[in-house]
Amino acid sequence: MDQAGDAVPIADLLDERRHLLNVAYWMLGTGPEAEDAVTETYRQWYDLSDLQKACITDPGAWLTETTGSICLARLILPERRSTGPDGKDGDTAPGLHRALEEEISGALLNALDALSPAERAAFVLNDVFAMPPRAVAGIVGRTPLECSELADRARRSLRTSRSHPTTQQQHDRIVRAVRRACTTADAAHLASLLAPDATAFFDGGGKVRALTRPVHGNQHVARTLLTLLTPRPHTTLHLSPANGRTAIVVRHIDQVAAVISFDIAGHHVIQVWAVLNPDKLRAWNRPHTSGASTSSTALED
Repeated sequence: MDQAGDAVPIADLLDERRHLLNVAYWMLGTGPEAEDAVTETYRQWYDLSDLQKACITDPGAWLTETTGSICLARLILPERRSTGPDGKDGDTAPGLHRALEEEISGALLNALDALSPAERAAFVLNDVFAMPPRAVAGIVGRTPLECSELADRARRSLRTSRSHPTTQQQHDRIVRAVRRACTTADAAHLASLLAPDATAFFDGGGKVRALTRPVHGNQHVARTLLTLLTPRPHTTLHLSPANGRTAIVVRHIDQVAAVISFDIAGHHVIQVWAVLNPDKLRAWNRPHTSGASTSSTALED
């Protein structure tokens, strides 16, 4: 059989492998484990018959779901392999571990380790890689609604584990400074307000063209926030309570377009949570009473 029509550009093959390695690394936490899981994924692919492969309309999605299932199974194991074949915590591909470590800070990995396997899988596949709900449900073995609840629980756990108690005044002061840096496009000052390993998550819910991957590192997060909040006519940044803490509310004309909340440790932001999903902003766009408006306005600079 002539298989020339099945050829894939080498750049696409490398991108595909990098994507699978990222999925595996986020879920398992080490380079050797990620490499091994992806090797197993490709082994399963090549074990398929030609007829089985022909029935797969999206090989990339199949590979991602298979990698996710392999990783979840390994997360559930009582003892996970965390070392290379020689007993050392090394990598089979030069530079792989270093490159992947840039994707996730050690602090965030430690926080992820505190989640249950199902919570970690739901959070990583849903929030980090924006996989369709049905695909996540198929991997985790729960309904889409249950997976959504698992991801919500994981977010709450991450926020609790990575943040340290700060007074309301400290929190307000830092969020005000972040808002001021955003409105003046002061990248250097904004980066200084973020922890070196700060992470920003963007929830577009598939309803707006938001980033589908978290952003890591204070410089990258600062640039991303400034790009997201580039001044435009009729767009304003306000301060308002969200989940009991001051957040930045982005309004365009009369609509709330985003709610950006912050987890703070000491004097720095460690996590940014930007909700742009219109479904989750419905409550913000309902008519408010005059009392609620006064409360929000009182928090303005």
